[in-house]
Amino acid sequence: MKMMSLIQMTSGHEVHQVMGLCEQNDNKPGQMISKTAYRGSTIDERYFFDSKFTYQVFSNYTEQEINLEMSKLRLRNFYYPACIKTLEKYLKKRETQLNRKVKPQVKLIQKANPDSGGLRVSCLATGFYPRHINLTLFRDDQPVADHEITGGDLLPNDDGTYQMRKSLEINRAEKHNYTCSVTHLSLDNKLDVTLGNKESNPVEVFKSAILSVLIVLPLVLVFGTIAIIYQCRNKRADSSRSGYSVASNH
Repeated sequence: MKMMSLIQMTSGHEVHQVMGLCEQNDNKPGQMISKTAYRGSTIDERYFFDSKFTYQVFSNYTEQEINLEMSKLRLRNFYYPACIKTLEKYLKKRETQLNRKVKPQVKLIQKANPDSGGLRVSCLATGFYPRHINLTLFRDDQPVADHEITGGDLLPNDDGTYQMRKSLEINRAEKHNYTCSVTHLSLDNKLDVTLGNKESNPVEVFKSAILSVLIVLPLVLVFGTIAIIYQCRNKRADSSRSGYSVASNH
């Protein structure tokens, strides 16, 4: 919720701005922050949460000039309830979209860096929702130190999903194995991607192994049964020939 008012002055227009925002955490009302600015500079900030009011001033205005007591009453009795009610209506209206879970598409890419003459290893996770994600770059099964990593900012996509990229500069002579590991609410298990390979989800790998066993096992049973029948028939044929030979001799 934003409010702006214009004050007519003899020398032109002066802009007085008031901005308010509120939060909701775990379906419970959170804090509200109200900021006031005049002539492009912040005058004060007000915080209200759990029936407690805190105040911070950034100008030479006194509490009497700002009318702090009146601000407390307005924030507690009007702005805070109105903001929370508006937020709840908005969240209910977009409940389906906000509660959706979209799996990230993860790629681990190695490209030449013309500036340094070395290589850049980048892990990109994109198209995921909700926004919180853990993305870790590993070198030989050990996490790469934060000071070596660039990027890591959460960025929005046009479709309402998010993306994150982390990169590492390496020397061409290096011989290491790099893995990008991702955990997200849409994934049952962590997702590991190595250079040159597609995404490898442990659950999917297990399912593939089970499927392979289910396909191979019947074939083994069929061929095994055929082999046993063939051996039994050969034994019967040999027995019949032996009996015929004995009868002929008599």
